[in-house]
Amino acid sequence: MEVKLVARTLELIELFAQVRRPLPLTELAQGLGAPMSSCLALVRTLVARGYLYEVRRRGGYYPTAKLHALSAQILTGDPWLEQVRPQLVALRDAADETVMLAKIQDGDVLYVDVVEATQPVHYTARPGTRRPLHTSSVAKAILARLPPAEREAVLASAEYTRYTERTLVTRQALLAEVERAAERGWAENVGESVADLTGLAVALDLGGEWYALCMAGPTPRMSGRREERLRQLSAAAEGIRQGRDG
Repeated sequence: MEVKLVARTLELIELFAQVRRPLPLTELAQGLGAPMSSCLALVRTLVARGYLYEVRRRGGYYPTAKLHALSAQILTGDPWLEQVRPQLVALRDAADETVMLAKIQDGDVLYVDVVEATQPVHYTARPGTRRPLHTSSVAKAILARLPPAEREAVLASAEYTRYTERTLVTRQALLAEVERAAERGWAENVGESVADLTGLAVALDLGGEWYALCMAGPTPRMSGRREERLRQLSAAAEGIRQGRDG
């Protein structure tokens, strides 16, 4: 269950990230779908705490640099991103496809970090993005490493919504793909979530928790160089493991 006030605060931050300009109170309320009185109380609180400021009288509100500074401080304490981020950047530079570090969290796939490709046409995602289990190469790669009882517990909350003609819409079909991933050591999603999009993933043990490295891009580019991309993913995963063990 979401806490309404927390959700609205996060939506306000996401709204500024989307529009990237000062917003008057009326536009903030409209963008949040919130009553003016509730929005005013939220804005006044954030202004008082130094997270928002009024750019000029009646000129709208915008976030201060405080949020960015705190976020940077928080990231320096992350147990994995400091060692994983350079490998993600190197992997993106080598393939010029979007790469992610991801895990299964509360019945979904969660992108912990993302480095996007620089090509004009590429897969776009942001850290914190959530994806359904049954359409994700990340989920298949991780589920392939879990013992049967834990795998069943994770799949208990899966919903098999169809997104494309290739979406796996039954538990049996997904488990068959998971078994294939276990046999070959990697997983794929070819047009199961978005037509003409392919994702490849390899599982990665970080401190006893399963994560996955994933690369995603347009199917014509990915399918033609699949073996090369899998070698690059595996090499990056091994580099992360060696860095952790060292």
